Amino acid sequence: MNIESESKVIQSFTDKGNYHAAMNIAISALNACRRDNNQFGTDVFLGIIKGIAETMTDEFGS
Repeated sequence: MNIESESKVIQSFTDKGNYHAAMNIAISALNACRRDNNQFGTDVFLGIIKGIAETMTDEFGS
């Protein structure tokens, strides 16, 4: 898996406000890294998922 490439794709969806797609892609990438025992990638995608959730909280939370 190319972590940088996947991250850019996820960021493009986040930039457009398509958080559902961004989360789904990030979760899929996370699962692929877990299957490959790639702890670095797992940590990267967990951070991305957290960032998307924080972005949604900032945008939609009260």
